[in-house]
Amino acid sequence: MIHWKEIFTISMILFAVIDIIGSIPIIVDLKSKIGHIQSEKASVVAGFIMILFLFVGEEILTLIGVDVNSFAVAGSFVLFFLALEMILGIRLYKEDNPTTASIVPIAFPLIAGAGTMTTLLSLRAAYDKINIIIAIVINIIVVYGVLKSSGKIERILGANGLGIIRKVFGVILLAIAVKLFASNVKGLFL
Repeated sequence: MIHWKEIFTISMILFAVIDIIGSIPIIVDLKSKIGHIQSEKASVVAGFIMILFLFVGEEILTLIGVDVNSFAVAGSFVLFFLALEMILGIRLYKEDNPTTASIVPIAFPLIAGAGTMTTLLSLRAAYDKINIIIAIVINIIVVYGVLKSSGKIERILGANGLGIIRKVFGVILLAIAVKLFASNVKGLFL
């Protein structure tokens, strides 16, 4: 059943995890190194990966013998560390330098990365799938808009503006991680 409050909540969670605004410096750097970024292709592929994982992610977990509560608790730790990276301005995870910017690294792992996948399965345990899909589509539209106008956004916000936005969403993500942990850790002991 479509529930607009849930869609808004899920959209904000995904927006914080995807952190497309905080990724603008990476996108601008990729543009300067590689040239044109295919915004449409990157957005569509990222959306496809996220929706596919929403439906088959739990089956993959079942196949390897992990329940959704365990995955959600593990996911809360991933979100916690992502939030710490955003708030403290440190890098706990280092990625290889990309040579192309078509699908990799923009669609995966920048947009639909490990944090996003973990979040999707965690959200699936708490919300209706239709609301999650609508929130994914909303986020992909935002991602597309940001990819298309990343240079303009960077000029408008400047380095300090991007830093502030990144830290604010880091605090929001930290609170989400704590809530996700608290709501799923009880399921491990039942």
